[in-house]
Amino acid sequence: MRRIRSERELPRAYRGVATFLRFWMMLLTRRDWRGAENLPPGGGFVVCPNHISYADPFAFAHFLYDNGHPPFFLAKTEVFRIPVFGWLLSAAQQIPVQRGTVQAAEAFAAAVAAVEDGKCVPIFPEGTLTRDPRIWPMTARTGAARVALTTRCPVIPVAQWGAQEIQRPYARELRLFPRKTMQMVAGPPVDLSDLYDRPLDAATLKTATDRIMDAITAQLEELRGEKAPAIRFDSYTAGVAEIGNPHRVHLKKVHPKKPSGRTKGEAS
Repeated sequence: MRRIRSERELPRAYRGVATFLRFWMMLLTRRDWRGAENLPPGGGFVVCPNHISYADPFAFAHFLYDNGHPPFFLAKTEVFRIPVFGWLLSAAQQIPVQRGTVQAAEAFAAAVAAVEDGKCVPIFPEGTLTRDPRIWPMTARTGAARVALTTRCPVIPVAQWGAQEIQRPYARELRLFPRKTMQMVAGPPVDLSDLYDRPLDAATLKTATDRIMDAITAQLEELRGEKAPAIRFDSYTAGVAEIGNPHRVHLKKVHPKKPSGRTKGEAS
């Protein structure tokens, strides 16, 4: 496997965590990886996967790392509060996101800086595990599009499938055996060039986000061998909370009314 960014440039904590996790991923999973040639040979970029399981960031990171692109994730701040593990994430220069607050702007600035520094920055456009009952991509937030249009970097769509067999969305139990196959397909960059000189308003961000999600969904249809729903699942119209376990938290307890001045699926 090629290495684009020298491992010696990575923080020691990053190398330690990567070595530990890679050992277990090699031991516990099989791999069906395609499209790695679409990952840029150099420079920073955003890579956007669908989100199907608490286990899929590990499978996705394995795919990127072994193909020479150590990822620098945006992760919710709650993860950084986990003893020891949270410290390791911080030492490995991963990026905390305070969801639904003004501090999310700090995560955006950090993501832009990481791309401009030549790093691979994964962003899950949906912002959380899909709530779609059949595990298809749902409506997305605009953070990935905002970073991509601000930096004009490549955006690589990735469809993944298989991690949900280890852990279903929002489930607690793990099913590690027999070993599951982690399928990844990286597509060519999503063309956003015609949007670069447009105002970075809600309409532009929605157009860019829709293109990214369309590319991910098309690749996932190929992986699954079936068609996705014609209309993406939307948390608001379905009456479930945008974050947290949708089986425990109902929308009315979190959002008594739809926020104004916001497009569907857009992050705060």
